[in-house]
Amino acid sequence: MPLFLTVTLGAPVAAVGLIEGVAEGIAVGLRGAAGWLSDRWGERRLPWVGGGYGGSAVGRIVVAAAPQWGWVLAGRVVDRLGKGARTAPRDALIRDSTPAPLLGAAFGYHRALDTAGAVVGPLVAVALLAAGLSFRSVLWFAVAPGFLALLLLRAVREAPRASAEPAVATEGGPLPRGFWIVLAIWFVFSLGNSSDVFLLLRAKELGLGTTMVVLAYAAYNVVYSGLSWPLGALSDRHRRELVLGGGLLVFGLVYLGFAVAPGGWAVWPLFVVYGAYIAATDGIARAWVADQVPGRAIGTAYGLFSAATGGALLLASITAGLLWSHVSPAAPFVLGASGAALALALLLVSSARPGRGATARGAPPPA
Repeated sequence: MPLFLTVTLGAPVAAVGLIEGVAEGIAVGLRGAAGWLSDRWGERRLPWVGGGYGGSAVGRIVVAAAPQWGWVLAGRVVDRLGKGARTAPRDALIRDSTPAPLLGAAFGYHRALDTAGAVVGPLVAVALLAAGLSFRSVLWFAVAPGFLALLLLRAVREAPRASAEPAVATEGGPLPRGFWIVLAIWFVFSLGNSSDVFLLLRAKELGLGTTMVVLAYAAYNVVYSGLSWPLGALSDRHRRELVLGGGLLVFGLVYLGFAVAPGGWAVWPLFVVYGAYIAATDGIARAWVADQVPGRAIGTAYGLFSAATGGALLLASITAGLLWSHVSPAAPFVLGASGAALALALLLVSSARPGRGATARGAPPPA
């Protein structure tokens, strides 16, 4: 996507940040509303999930047909609206379908298979580019899997309603204090976690060719996919904050590495280690939210979590584009490393408080 924008359509790097940020920002409100409405409408998640995947499939068509970067913005908005509609209800469906001692493994499994597709996709793109196809032609090929996902979704069923499970009721509203602490920590981190398009652009700027950039990103996804499930299961047996903290530390070090990288050769180990960061945080953070909200307000909780982190991504991506254009290509990565360091400090302070960690969700299951 960033290469299509900058090479084929001639868009400036600042426009890449604007597109990613605005598209994500427009979807922010829908993320919160979709989760809340899926709770209110009898805990029905599948209509939102199906509609979300359908919207994303349509958005890909608009992007592939785009004659200028403004059309890409429109397509990305449609795609992100689809993601906004499905994300919180999908996470709630996973939580509702999973025994509490296996939440980390369940979300890790989801991220592993989701990312396995992200491994195959770039490799197919490399093969198509090597065969002489243009960036636009490759994007047209990406349309088909979106509609295939809609067919596969027909095999998914709603989780049984837990009618006997009480809604969470605490001081200050239906969501407990622990959830707001988790949300605050992740919001701080997300303020420096700009879109991965800047990693790809940095790899290109450091001297990697287009094919090598795609292959390096595929290597990152291989590590991400391979570690997501085992690290999710590990977080079920030990304090989730320990795994998350390790992921934040790795993120900060990788972003510093991208800031000071001396050449294209450094991109390969950085992308590989970056895969370990995302495997230790992406699905596990969702399990961490579920630990704090055991009642029926989980759709609302995931909606707020997705909306807040999406809003932070809006700010982070726009800021990264401006820093890249007006300061230096290394500046967005220094900002990201700083945000990760602050979030890690907040996580350590929070997890050190009595009653936090594994005890919040009960004793870990036996090995």
